[in-house]
Amino acid sequence: MAMNFRSFEEFWSFYVSQHSKASTRRWHFAGTVSALLCFLLAILLGRWIFLLLGPIVGYGLAWYSHFFVEGNIPATFGYPLWSFLCDLKMFSLMLTGRMDREIKRLGKRPIIQAF
Repeated sequence: MAMNFRSFEEFWSFYVSQHSKASTRRWHFAGTVSALLCFLLAILLGRWIFLLLGPIVGYGLAWYSHFFVEGNIPATFGYPLWSFLCDLKMFSLMLTGRMDREIKRLGKRPIIQAF
């Protein structure tokens, strides 16, 4: 990925375009929830293996969605920090039911899918 982004907002617009399918966003949501649960389990149970499993499960689900659902390369490969921050933003927008509104704001229509 040899793109130059001048701001987070510019990258955010690109990031949303790379998550055009609702099922891709759902896989990301599941990955983020899984990673957060692993982090919580590591703290509560004192089993630090969960700290290792969190990113593996979280990124695994997200990357699955890119390769097998969306059909593109994860932005994480070229922009790991901005991608992580955008994933958290997308997660919070999905959690509060505002992601579809954000897609429309950016001029990208959500693709309706059964899953």
